[in-house]
Amino acid sequence: MQGQSSMIPTRILVPTDFSACAERALDYACALAGKLGAKIHVVNAIDAAFPELSVAFTDVLASLRQHNTTALEKLLTPRRARVTFGETHVVDGDPRDVILGMAGTVHADLIVMGTHGRRGLSHLLLGSVAEDIVRRAPCPVLSVRLESPRLKPGAAYTPGPPIPTST
Repeated sequence: MQGQSSMIPTRILVPTDFSACAERALDYACALAGKLGAKIHVVNAIDAAFPELSVAFTDVLASLRQHNTTALEKLLTPRRARVTFGETHVVDGDPRDVILGMAGTVHADLIVMGTHGRRGLSHLLLGSVAEDIVRRAPCPVLSVRLESPRLKPGAAYTPGPPIPTST
């Protein structure tokens, strides 16, 4: 089929917040990149919730940047023998904006990211970075949960309760 090869990702972006969920997404991306011969780019966003305070905390942010850069290298080192890594970045800013900006910078053709799967009040209060990225990304997004529910062989899928709609 013509154009099929252009659908195979060669540049995968993996955002990380160093959570177990993000690490699982990185492992998933490594497995995928290993099969496809793709290069993985990794980004970590340092979210200064109040940018105006970042001036007052310049030393703290510099220390955090250095810490996260070291943590990123520690995270990638054992995986370097299996896959090729491209750029790694620690960037100040809202994670949503950082991830979307980096997707353009590295010309990502796939973003693989963890999702915590929050629902209800915690989702309302904390939002979902993954959900926003899925909506706004310039390329496909693969979201990876820490623990994926698995159906037992032969079991039927049972949907949850219907979502109420307002009319």
